[in-house]
Amino acid sequence: MKKQDFNEGLLGFLNASPTPFHATLNMSMMLENAGFTKLNEVDTWELQEGAKYFVTRNDSSVIAFTFPHAKEYIMVGAHTDSPNLKLKPNPVIKEHGVIKFGVESYGGLLLNPWFDRDLSLAGRVSYLDADDTIQDALVNVQKAVAIIPSLAIHLDDKANKERTVNKQTDMCPILTTNDDFEFEEFLKWQLAKQDILDVKELYASELSFYDTQKASHVGLHDDFIASARLDNLLSCYVGLLAICSVENDKPMLFIASDHEEVGSESTSGAGGSFLENTLRRMFPDYNDYMKMIRSSLMISADNAHAIHPNFPSKHDSKHAPYINKGSVIKVNANQRYASNSTTISRFMNVAKSLNEPYQEFVTRSDMGCGSTIGPITATRLGIDTLDIGLPTYGMHSIRELCGSDDAHSLYRILVGFTH
Repeated sequence: MKKQDFNEGLLGFLNASPTPFHATLNMSMMLENAGFTKLNEVDTWELQEGAKYFVTRNDSSVIAFTFPHAKEYIMVGAHTDSPNLKLKPNPVIKEHGVIKFGVESYGGLLLNPWFDRDLSLAGRVSYLDADDTIQDALVNVQKAVAIIPSLAIHLDDKANKERTVNKQTDMCPILTTNDDFEFEEFLKWQLAKQDILDVKELYASELSFYDTQKASHVGLHDDFIASARLDNLLSCYVGLLAICSVENDKPMLFIASDHEEVGSESTSGAGGSFLENTLRRMFPDYNDYMKMIRSSLMISADNAHAIHPNFPSKHDSKHAPYINKGSVIKVNANQRYASNSTTISRFMNVAKSLNEPYQEFVTRSDMGCGSTIGPITATRLGIDTLDIGLPTYGMHSIRELCGSDDAHSLYRILVGFTH
């Protein structure tokens, strides 16, 4: 696939995936279009050699795999969630002439960029239908329905010096000045737009605010891609296109897990049983399962901190990745990343064979280091693992920035592992 086509598809995927639920739905549709058969975890699986399959959990995590019944799999792992503002169960606050929503900060959110942005709302709603059956539906308002206005500098003379943000009181998006607003009626209206009219009772919802500005190319020569949720829908897209590009007889698995930004400890997170359960069903004989685990490689793909040109001192100068200079191999002596010399060498070997660039990242020794699904998966499964990423500015901001060359380069490397 040419880089231009790859990037145009990426922009569309980012715009269509405001939540993990929508990202998983979009990936599922792309997998079905690529000939993958959907499985259900509550059914008995009868896998056919030479076929390819996918399965979801919680509507927010997905696993896809080819099934040549080989013992040496290349696995690619990413995560579907991104830091955001999540609606509280009873969100409506009526005061001071406006209706605003109470929210929780999800993940390590960079708060200041959320001010003065056009915000919409999306997620999953559960309801009781006319047949007294609990149903789930995805909603995406799409329209800009809220904003978090900044406090004017005239009322905060320290705004440009030492501003702090209170998550409880400062981050409530305002929606309307209409006192007649009712949250349940608002949700029913969103469901009705999808011709869901048999709502007997609304139950729970998982809704998140997102920036309505579309993903786009930025830069004099379209050097960059700017978007919300690049961490980590960027890797989801790369991994998804990689497995859709390999032949059925090439052993490959792709997993995109939810809840990485809050520790991965959930049924649909990397700390849960989703991947292990799936692999055990693929290889019901324990000896076959263990042979596969110890012969396979997990490539954990998550974004990497590119050296910021205005804050270069935040990086180790010998391990400072650049935008558009290739994929980043992540290394940490304390196992915050799972890379080791063996898995690193395998990646280098494939990249060199394709003339694709790569870089190495080690955080400064006097700074903390983030982590990924890599060490979690390696610990749970005992599989050899490599942590890589794509260089990014503004990680965990409402709008992040990556290079227009790097994702396509990583895609070529991942496909190259199967040759």
